[in-house]
Amino acid sequence: MQKLIDVITERMRDAFIRCGYDGSYAKVVLSNRPDLCEYQCNGAMAAAKAYKKKPIEIATQVVDAVTAEEETSGEKIFSEINAVMPGFINLRVDEGYLADVMNEMRVTDKFGLEVPGHGETVIVDYGGANVAKPLHVGHLRSAVIGEAIKRMGNYLGYHMIGDVHLGDWGLQMGLIIEELRDRQPELVYFDENYTGEYPDEAPFTIGELEEIYPTASAKSKEDDAFRARAQEATFRLQNGYAPFLAVWKQIMKVSLADLKKNYDNLDVHFDLWKGESDAEEYIPWLIQNLQDQGLAYESEGALVVDIAQPGDRKELPPCIVRKSDGAALYATSDLGTILERERDFSPVKYIYITDKRQELHFTQVFRVAKKAGYVKQETPMIHIGFGTMNGKDGKPFKTRDGGVMRLEHLIADINEAVYGRIMENRTVSEEEAHETARIVGLAALKYGDLSNQASKDYIFDIDRFTSFEGNTGPYILYTIVRIKSILAKYRAQEEHVDAGRILPAKSSMEKAVTLLLARYSEVMETAFEETAPHRICQYIYELSDAFNSFYHETKILTEEDREQRAGWIALVTLVKDVLEACIGVLGFSAPERM
Repeated sequence: MQKLIDVITERMRDAFIRCGYDGSYAKVVLSNRPDLCEYQCNGAMAAAKAYKKKPIEIATQVVDAVTAEEETSGEKIFSEINAVMPGFINLRVDEGYLADVMNEMRVTDKFGLEVPGHGETVIVDYGGANVAKPLHVGHLRSAVIGEAIKRMGNYLGYHMIGDVHLGDWGLQMGLIIEELRDRQPELVYFDENYTGEYPDEAPFTIGELEEIYPTASAKSKEDDAFRARAQEATFRLQNGYAPFLAVWKQIMKVSLADLKKNYDNLDVHFDLWKGESDAEEYIPWLIQNLQDQGLAYESEGALVVDIAQPGDRKELPPCIVRKSDGAALYATSDLGTILERERDFSPVKYIYITDKRQELHFTQVFRVAKKAGYVKQETPMIHIGFGTMNGKDGKPFKTRDGGVMRLEHLIADINEAVYGRIMENRTVSEEEAHETARIVGLAALKYGDLSNQASKDYIFDIDRFTSFEGNTGPYILYTIVRIKSILAKYRAQEEHVDAGRILPAKSSMEKAVTLLLARYSEVMETAFEETAPHRICQYIYELSDAFNSFYHETKILTEEDREQRAGWIALVTLVKDVLEACIGVLGFSAPERM
């Protein structure tokens, strides 16, 4: 189903061409003055310079051509088209045409969205959690943004593969192993003479493991001998020392169970649970290949690859792929992971979601990957660098005592806040209120994050995020629940529920709803092209607002004209369906009641 803006642009292009002008001038945009028009075309302004005519002369010619075409063909798109000084073309869409668009959306898969993806594989790297450490608020944005982008791509027909890409292979492992040795030296992992099978049960719980790492980390900063032991343990682990590999597997087993539970609570799911360790087997070949190609060279004992390119606006340092002590770095691991992904999936696009402070790192990695020929030059490699979630003081969000808040505690706090709001006007049982609070709380949390442009910092305000009014997740859900209530009452009062056909809008409020619905495909495509979930958030907020204005001025259920009543029911059903499709893509859902 062709997008409305494309239909309008096509009609304007035909008119420009018939008037003797290049069709490229017929660009149509959403009006920034909705009081004057709904869409506008400013092409006459640019065409005037090329054709040495007055803009208003060209605009008037084009308007006359469009009017004549609509009268001749009988296919009317515009209810109003005007040329105004100094040469703008103002457009209003015909209500009858919009009604036809609405009715086609109702019966077409995905509301007429022509999916651009045809099963092509896209890799989304959006986890980045470290094993043996709990998820905290710093992990929220990558998880929420990444999950939304993955769902957006799937909805548009791509084969999206989400990878958690765990931090599971660095010095932290050596620190944990040596701290465990100090606490439980009798464990078989530390007996050099042990030759039997290693235990199935881990020698620690997740709670103990989460306490071991920070203790070991702090100790390594004060105890040089302990740090040296940890570095040696890390080296032995990475070189396949069996006892330490057995400990590492236990760390992974316990950590993954906890991480999956916490990601599940966010309704965030990964297709791959890979980590830095999975890239290890590719690194020797990678290093040798970069040297063989003459790309990697020694600099102050380290092995580096130049990434600077003509046209760079600032100086970019070389990418270090091996330190002077022979150790690999994050860049090496990420390049090894790219080699694995190319071998296994040959993706048409890569999307990485991390803190924006890692921008240089990914610029280096992407350039090395393409310079070395590991990834095709035309394959997009996108890094979405997100801003910080801050407290009301404008500083990175902390607990009341100044510590880093665990993600599960943040979720519990927002659920409790929503529960309190539900219980203020309780019409449901406590059990239902708690379940509703969980659903609404997740929407509040995700929408509060996703409604901001990813690269920008934002203030986490639990009172604002959980409000049932304004640009919030609960407001969107409340709109959906309101429509569900209308539909339930309609079914209860009607002996025979008519399928109904959406009729031409009778008011400006109703037309505003139909205009927004008609933009659905355009919004969904643009949001994915720009990897910008906030565009979908803005769209559903505008649609919810328009619906609620229409609802307040229209007596839907008491309308005496049966055909009109059924038409409005069909319209509000379409609003509900579109809103539910959008929030599903964003990663949350609506309850039956609120």
